[in-house]
Amino acid sequence: MGSNTVHLLVVDAHPGARPLPATSYKVELRLVEHLDDRGAISAEGEQLLVETIADAMEQAKEHGVEDVLAFATSALREAANSEELLARVRDKTGVDLQILAGNDEARFTFLAVRRWFGWSSGRMLVLDIGGGSLEIACGYDEEPDVAFSLPLGANRLTVEYLSGDPFDPTLIRELRRKIRIDIAGVVPEVLKLGEINHPVATSKTFRSLARICGAEPSSAGAYVPRVLKRDVLNDWIPRLSAMPRAERSRLPGVSIGRANQLLAGALVAQSAMELLDLEVLEICPWALREGIILRRLDWMEG
Repeated sequence: MGSNTVHLLVVDAHPGARPLPATSYKVELRLVEHLDDRGAISAEGEQLLVETIADAMEQAKEHGVEDVLAFATSALREAANSEELLARVRDKTGVDLQILAGNDEARFTFLAVRRWFGWSSGRMLVLDIGGGSLEIACGYDEEPDVAFSLPLGANRLTVEYLSGDPFDPTLIRELRRKIRIDIAGVVPEVLKLGEINHPVATSKTFRSLARICGAEPSSAGAYVPRVLKRDVLNDWIPRLSAMPRAERSRLPGVSIGRANQLLAGALVAQSAMELLDLEVLEICPWALREGIILRRLDWMEG
């Protein structure tokens, strides 16, 4: 249960094997847009969440799911009424949502990326832009040496800082400054432990940015190498800034639901690459969900 999407991923999994996706069920709920003035999820947002989780559980039953791992990220983690909402979700759906701490999001995602690329990647950096937060993790092993979660999710920033269609240029400049200040605060911790051998990005936002910057479409398969180049992204950002939402939604790899937050995600990606001195990011198809599944399989094996 992310800040953008409620996503049921059904996998055939056992210890020692890669999780094989069987099917998935996804709804773009964008909970950040259902926060009231107190920072609480509204009654409408709660109703949509309950209905979506109930529908997902019906899908799980139809596909013979034996074990359900239910996790929520920053939108529920930071909601003022988080505990009450989780209790009502449990009562109405039977699903016991567990809240992931931000650094745990970064750690699980890092594990998934490490398993995908392997030990030959050396000191690996992983960036993940979600709807509510940016995760940064870096290290040599399956457990990162450093893991950070910053409130720089693409949907959150769009809701809180941007308006207009196209967006107001003054607001874009202010948002860019805020992003750079926040990321700059953790850069020394990331870089002090040594050279980055393999910079990687994951999440829908990075996949969309890579796609509009020339990467192969998802239909080409998970094993096709995909990258996001900083110079190409830099060329695209002024164009994205000038586009109305409808035009952004027609770009390759960009859904209508995510078109509005694409620019904020691009600004986060650009700032992270500039401040960490990264020319290219390789896109990994595995992310948080796969990391949670892999860790659960490790526990089963133990």
